Amino acid sequence: MTVPVPIKLLDPRAKAPAYGSAGAAGADLYALTDGPVAVAPGQTVLIRTGLALAVPEGHVGLVYARSGLATKQGLAPANKVGVIDSDYRGELMVALHNHSGQDRTVECGDRIAQLVIAPCPTARFFPVDELDGTQRGSGGFGSTGSK
Repeated sequence: MTVPVPIKLLDPRAKAPAYGSAGAAGADLYALTDGPVAVAPGQTVLIRTGLALAVPEGHVGLVYARSGLATKQGLAPANKVGVIDSDYRGELMVALHNHSGQDRTVECGDRIAQLVIAPCPTARFFPVDELDGTQRGSGGFGSTGSK
């Protein structure tokens, strides 16, 4: 299944998102920088993509880490998963955080994150006096783990 997503390249150097393989869930997002961007250990930098898009109504854009960049370089989105609402039309930015103990550098054209377009229903919340029961009940963090 394909979902049409209009994109606007805001800079002639910007690259459209691209899938790395036929079965890839996420399309790579590319850095748009004016030169090398240093990212010190523990630092977060906002990286432009030069890209705006129109996520279709009823969908959401989710910005995830690229597994290789995160595991090999320690660079991943600072907010873990970025959320692009269907009514947002501004430039797509990625806040990259350096989780490693070494300086890292982001260059123009580097693949910095991946974008997944997913269905996203709108919930209709309503108050009730009681919720239906479950085996778990109100057990919180770690309550379903091993004994």
